[in-house]
Amino acid sequence: MRRKTVPIFLTLWAVFVQLAFAGFHNGGVGECNGCHTVHRAPSIQAGTATQSGPYLLRGTDQGSTCLNCHSANQNLPSYQYISTPESLMPPGIPPGQMTPGGDFGWLKKNYTWTSGQSVLTDYGYMHGHDIVAADYRYAASPVHVTAPGGTYPAASLTCISCHDPHGEYRRTVNGTIVSSGLQNACGSGSYESSPDPTTNCPVGDYRLLGGAGYSPVSIPGFPFTSDPPSAVAPSNYNRPESVTQTRVAYGQGMSEWCANCHPAFLNSQPNTSGAYRHPAGNGAKLGFLANNYNAYVKTGDITGTRQTAYLSLVPFEEGTSDYNILKKHARSDDSYLVGADENSNVMCLTCHRAHASGWDYMLRFDSSFQTFITADPAGQTAWPGTDIVGDNSQAMGRSSRETARTYYDRPATKFTPYQRSLCNKCHVED
Repeated sequence: MRRKTVPIFLTLWAVFVQLAFAGFHNGGVGECNGCHTVHRAPSIQAGTATQSGPYLLRGTDQGSTCLNCHSANQNLPSYQYISTPESLMPPGIPPGQMTPGGDFGWLKKNYTWTSGQSVLTDYGYMHGHDIVAADYRYAASPVHVTAPGGTYPAASLTCISCHDPHGEYRRTVNGTIVSSGLQNACGSGSYESSPDPTTNCPVGDYRLLGGAGYSPVSIPGFPFTSDPPSAVAPSNYNRPESVTQTRVAYGQGMSEWCANCHPAFLNSQPNTSGAYRHPAGNGAKLGFLANNYNAYVKTGDITGTRQTAYLSLVPFEEGTSDYNILKKHARSDDSYLVGADENSNVMCLTCHRAHASGWDYMLRFDSSFQTFITADPAGQTAWPGTDIVGDNSQAMGRSSRETARTYYDRPATKFTPYQRSLCNKCHVED
């Protein structure tokens, strides 16, 4: 009987899909052929055969290779996806992924509206980190040559600028981050369900972020100076927050890590640098402002208590690297909503998302020239949108569905009809 043969491309594609959906990284490096080809064989990119890229990558560049697994094939939130393609988000339809870091698809959403006699435009490239991933139509920032507040070249910004694809950085049993010695054998260290490191078995660091000394071969000359932060995410992290919030338990060190590329923005003390930059870092304690954070519920309502004060739109660092504590606090079922105390840190991600958002500067909430972030059609609290308000300047060209998605589908009724910027979560009395 003649054996039936299977085309090699279909075989490779089957292996690739299997790897992509089976805990591929698991806190360290995945199978080599998940990202690299062999002898420049045809690669797999977005379901088609193409020629391999540099370093025998399965894409034109590093970012494209990562998005082969991390670009969505549906406009619904699902586990590892961090990018929604244009074909799934026509005008009025928002990107679908709701990870804590955001959806890079927002980079492709341009908005135009009329305010008085002026026509205004909100360009997508202002919505986040402008990664380079040619196969998925992502390009370098047209306005920044280097990282704001730093020297990292914008034309070299890809996924591996932040994430170490080979997972060499690991967290040991004593909490230190190492990149040599014991190999990762315990799995990911990013989740509340992750194993704890042991003497002979470290775990991956948070989100495979590069640590001190990290400098990819393809982007030499910009080594990191700080290790990844202490943080833990809930396993169910890519989801809407229409009913319950997704709480990433940030411990400490996030702003210090961001300063690997944006050093000029690291400012742990209020207004001491002369630049009047917002404090952020392990030394940027909330202090008395923690009382504001805990009391603030919404505009006109400061009756909150610390036990239920947490808001994922304005997260904070707990000021600890104790993973026993952080694992208990990383939840997506509202079982832990305790707010800040005076030792909590303000960090970069208190206001920004790590990847992209629906607002300029990848902010978690609208902080533009608009007075209010909600609308009041017919006396009902709603998210502003071109489909429900007559004044497009408040909607800024977005549909109400798109505005809602920027808040991860949280009901507008959680706020008031005249809700002001969520800067007030900390500064309601300032």
